[in-house]
Amino acid sequence: MRYSAVASPLGDLLLVGDGESLSGLYFADGRQPPTLDPSWTREDAAFDEVSRQLCAYFAGELTEFSLSLAPHGTPFQQRVWSALRTIPYGTTTSYGRLAFELGDARATRAVGLANGRNPIPIIIPCHRVIGADGSLTGYGGGLARKRWLLAREGRALPFV
Repeated sequence: MRYSAVASPLGDLLLVGDGESLSGLYFADGRQPPTLDPSWTREDAAFDEVSRQLCAYFAGELTEFSLSLAPHGTPFQQRVWSALRTIPYGTTTSYGRLAFELGDARATRAVGLANGRNPIPIIIPCHRVIGADGSLTGYGGGLARKRWLLAREGRALPFV
């Protein structure tokens, strides 16, 4: 595996991948801070395109990422993460709505758990999923980052 660190308006981000696809993006001080495996190699150049697109997103110049992604997870998690990528920039959905769209309206909790295990936040936009009542719910990078990302996308939310 290869990795790189990139600065962002949300703090340092750790990027992890195989040189072809991105498999992880982690907030250095998030809920589950990353641990560098001693076998990994730092290779910043392998993540030039990821870094470029993240910078453009943070600058408000990019609304859709075009990157090769390889998140590791269960088949259900993969379905949820794929569905997350269809949520348009500047919009939000609820966990219940996402469960309904995946074919099982009763799977709200399972969708929430899969959302919380998203290994590539921002690019796989789990921040666009909010509570059914419009409230912010958990986010691995913290609610302040979730609020910032939604505001960056023009989605103003009340402070509660």
